[in-house]
Amino acid sequence: MRYFALEKLINLHDGYRKTFKIDDHHLLLVQEEGERFLVESFCPHREHSLIDATIFGDTITCPHHQYQFNLSSGAVLATTEESCRRLRVYPLIEEGREVGVML
Repeated sequence: MRYFALEKLINLHDGYRKTFKIDDHHLLLVQEEGERFLVESFCPHREHSLIDATIFGDTITCPHHQYQFNLSSGAVLATTEESCRRLRVYPLIEEGREVGVML
C-alpha cells in the first residue's frame, strides 16, 4: 500500500467536493458539517457519478435513482429499484498539512 495525498487541509470546507482517479480507484472527497468522507465516486447501483449527490449528515443520496448510503460505513440505507452492494468507503489519513489515502 502507498500513501496518496489528496488535498491540503486549508482548502477543505463544508460543501467541498472533489473527485480523484488513482489507478483503478475513482474517489470522491467531501466535507459536510465539519466531517470529511472519502468514498467511491460512482453509485454502486448503476455507476452514476455522486459529485452532485445530496448529502445530509452522514447520508449521501444518489441524484439519479435516490439510493441512499451511509458515508461512514457505506451501508445501503434506501433503494428504489433492485438491491445493490454497499458504497466503498476509504479511511482518510491526515499527514502534515494535507489529507490523503492509503491504496
